[in-house]
Amino acid sequence: MSDGAPRRLRLGMIGGGRGAFIGAVHRIAARLDDRYALVAGALSSDPARARLSGRDLGLDPARTYAAFAEMAAAEAARGDGIEVAAITTPNHLHYPAAKAMLEAGIHVICDKPLTATPAEAAALAGVVAASGKVFVVTYNYTGYPLVREARHLVASGALGGIRVVQVEYAQDWLARDLEATGRKQAVWRTDPERAGIGGALGDIGTHAYNLASFVTGLELAELCAETTSFVPGRRLDDDAQVLLRFAGGARGQLWASQVAVGNENGLKLRVYGETGGLEWRQENPNELRFSEFGGVTKILTRGGPGQSGTAMAATRVPPGHPEGYLEGFANIYRDAADLIVAHLEDAPVPESAALLPGIAEGVAGMNFVAACVASHQAGGIWIKP
Repeated sequence: MSDGAPRRLRLGMIGGGRGAFIGAVHRIAARLDDRYALVAGALSSDPARARLSGRDLGLDPARTYAAFAEMAAAEAARGDGIEVAAITTPNHLHYPAAKAMLEAGIHVICDKPLTATPAEAAALAGVVAASGKVFVVTYNYTGYPLVREARHLVASGALGGIRVVQVEYAQDWLARDLEATGRKQAVWRTDPERAGIGGALGDIGTHAYNLASFVTGLELAELCAETTSFVPGRRLDDDAQVLLRFAGGARGQLWASQVAVGNENGLKLRVYGETGGLEWRQENPNELRFSEFGGVTKILTRGGPGQSGTAMAATRVPPGHPEGYLEGFANIYRDAADLIVAHLEDAPVPESAALLPGIAEGVAGMNFVAACVASHQAGGIWIKP
C-alpha cells in the first residue's frame, strides 16, 4: 500500500473452476475496484480440473490445491498466505469449506444460500462467532444503488408504516428436464445431496426473501407455503408460492419459480405503506418507481438528483449508462474489503458494514427455506421460521 491507496487483500477461491458460472462473477467483482489479488485456489473437487483451472487463471501451481482443507492449512502457514477466501461451490460444500477457512484464521466471502441445511447454518454461526473473522454472504442484489435507495426511503418514513410486501423471482431455464442432459448448473441445483433442502427456494427464493428483508427492515413472523416440482422426476421444488406475515402487521407474498416460461431473471419487489409505495425490477435496475398517496408517481433514476448518500456511494457511472449485476456484486466485494481491512488494521468499522449481508442474513435465509418446506409438508399450515 502506498500514497494512501487502499490495501489489496490476498484472495483464495474455493470452487469456480472450468465450467462454473458464479466463480467468474466473483472474480470480476473482486477485480473491479482492485481491492483483491487472487493468489490461490482450490478450484474444483477434480484434481486435474483444479490444476487446469489454476493454470487458466495464472495461479502459481504450488498454490493451486486439490482440496480446500489443504489450502486452508498451507495458506495459514505462509507469511504471505491468503487473508480472505471466496466460496463459490455447490451448497453442500459451503459449511465445511467455510469452517476450514475460519478455523485457519481466514475471513470468508460465501455465495448464497449459506448452507445446505438449517442445522449446518446454525453450526456455522457458532464457528463464525468463535473465529472473530468477517463473514459475508453474497446476496448481491443488496449492492444495487436503487435497492439501497429503496431501503433509505422506507427507513426515512417516506412510505409510512409498511402494509404490503410483494416480491417475486421468476425464471424459466428449468422448465424442462435440463438436468437429464448433463448440464452442470442444472444437475447440482436439482440434486438434494448438493443443493440441500430447497430447489428454487434455495437458489432464488432466498434472494427474494433477502431483498424484501433488506429494503423493508421487517421481521418475518410466520409463513404459509406451497412448493411444487412441476417437471416429472425432479427431486426438489421448481416453484414456490409463499404467504408472509410480518411482525407489526404487514402482509406479503413471495413467489419463486424456475419454470415460468418467458422469464429470464425476473426479480421484482413492490412495497406499499400508509402514505407511499415503491417498485423495483432487477431487469431494469436503474429505475425505482416511487408513489405518494394523492401525489404524483416519480421515476427515480440511478445517480439522479436528490438521492441518499448511501445510494450515491454505490453508483459507479453517470446516469444513462447501464449499471447492474456485476457492479452491484462488486459493491458487496468493495464493502467487504473495507470491513476486512478495518478488522486487520484494528480501525473503526466503516458505515458500509451495516449494508453487508452476513452470517445473520445467511441463517435467516436457511430458516426461511426450512419453514417453507415444513409448511408444505404439513399441508400448508402457518410456520414460524
